[in-house]
Amino acid sequence: MTADLSRGAVVSAFLRSFLIQGSWNYHTMLGSGFAFSMLPGLRQLYGSEPAALDASLQRHLEHFNAHPYLAGVALGAALKLEAEGADAETVRRFKLAVRGPLGSLGDALVWAAWLPGVSVLALALYWMGLPGWWAAVLFLGIYNVGHIALRLWGFRVGLTEGRTVGRKLEQANLTGWTERLKAGLALLLGLLVGAVLAGDGGLVASGALWTAAAIAAFLAGLLVGHHAWRPAAATVVAVIGILAAYGMLG
Repeated sequence: MTADLSRGAVVSAFLRSFLIQGSWNYHTMLGSGFAFSMLPGLRQLYGSEPAALDASLQRHLEHFNAHPYLAGVALGAALKLEAEGADAETVRRFKLAVRGPLGSLGDALVWAAWLPGVSVLALALYWMGLPGWWAAVLFLGIYNVGHIALRLWGFRVGLTEGRTVGRKLEQANLTGWTERLKAGLALLLGLLVGAVLAGDGGLVASGALWTAAAIAAFLAGLLVGHHAWRPAAATVVAVIGILAAYGMLG
């Protein structure tokens, strides 16, 4: 536990981080949510000095943006810096330095790999015969176990490492994990395509029109898919749209 911060204050800050987007706005982005999450720790550190508490809260209300699942890294580190008595400029510079990397790492890991990967897994299992509600439960379970674990890991790393958290992020090799997840996503997409084409009630059984559409979609992905913005996420959206249309027209 970080000196001068109780377990209750730390736990409260972490739980509040789940609401870090609750007051998102174009002016401060996650700034208001970040300050809200910091408040339990700031109250414990500066509660006896109203002017210091107000000043500390104001500096955390400033503009801050990062991926919401990795914002806890900065949150934990900022708590540690405040507890160590770091000056306001040091805290501000630290947050400015980490917000870009935390945003790009989170976007690649979560939005372009983890979310589409778990989505395609659930869709593939559904087309292989798993009841729809089970597929939905499986998606929610797997996705949220991973997302909560990432939040918890990031917060603990920030709280432990403080301003040297960049070294720990480098050791964790989140970029490598992203590439592994994308490779798994490619495999799952192949499984899903096979289930949709050849499974009971699949596109092959629906006639030449749907088979031709599937072949065209495959060729489009093969030729230009790698040029698409966030290709993995775009592919998942396209697949879901096609399957929804097929379900309504079938």
